[in-house]
Amino acid sequence: MTTSSRRRSKFLVVVDSTPECKVALRFATQRARNVGGGVTLLHVIEPADSQQWQAVEELMRQEAREEAERLMQELAGQVQLESGIIPELVIRDGRKKDELLKLISEDPSIRILVLGAAPGAEGPGPLVTALAGQMSGSFSIPITLVPGALSAEQIDELV
Repeated sequence: MTTSSRRRSKFLVVVDSTPECKVALRFATQRARNVGGGVTLLHVIEPADSQQWQAVEELMRQEAREEAERLMQELAGQVQLESGIIPELVIRDGRKKDELLKLISEDPSIRILVLGAAPGAEGPGPLVTALAGQMSGSFSIPITLVPGALSAEQIDELV
């Protein structure tokens, strides 16, 4: 396969509004810039637990989508400012783990999943716990866990 026929490798970051997400995003952005890759941001809107109040649930889903779009635009601006890369934005409805696995199987140019691990006694977060543990063998790509307490300078030294 020639260089021109190869797909551009992408770093996938599952995003939310947590501080560790921004650390993972910076790591992925800097790595992508350094290797000539791309960045894909995934935000999953999870279903409400109760199906009892459909009208209220629909309003909540609409508000969650608007918030997700605002967050994605903010983070995309950060990626472009820091690296010049225009990231791919993906918003999905469903269970986070399921949608993550689906996206990875649908897009063969995604080569690395980058997640931020929350610092503190509460643990790294539910997604990191599930993916690094019981589900780690079901992935066809490497998972990079970035400690959420790293500073921008520390990240820049690593990449």
